[in-house]
Amino acid sequence: MANDKQGGLMFNALTAGSKIVGNISADSDFRIDGTIEGELKCTGKVVIGEAGKVKGTVVCQNAEILGLMDGKITCNQQLSLRASGKIQGEVQTKILVVEPGAQFNGSCSMGSNATPIPEKK
Repeated sequence: MANDKQGGLMFNALTAGSKIVGNISADSDFRIDGTIEGELKCTGKVVIGEAGKVKGTVVCQNAEILGLMDGKITCNQQLSLRASGKIQGEVQTKILVVEPGAQFNGSCSMGSNATPIPEKK
């Protein structure tokens, strides 16, 4: 967990070269620059960095994908797929933003069809 000295905000980070296999639950934002195989439930924002890879399921409020997401991702609010990002699988979200150059191979359900998750307390 890291502390942003400017805003005092707390967030979790998985650095490049690190790998987690299993289930993760986080009550704050989560940045992934390593590899996760399993399930990530986050009440905040999930950022998959350019070196980051997730194979499995992600449930979160918001997401920004710069790396690889392979599996199912459910966002209560907005999912942003950046130019360097790649999604393979299923997306459920309220809002989807896709930059030119991004890759999306799979299915997408938007709006009221997205499964809501509990708001951050």
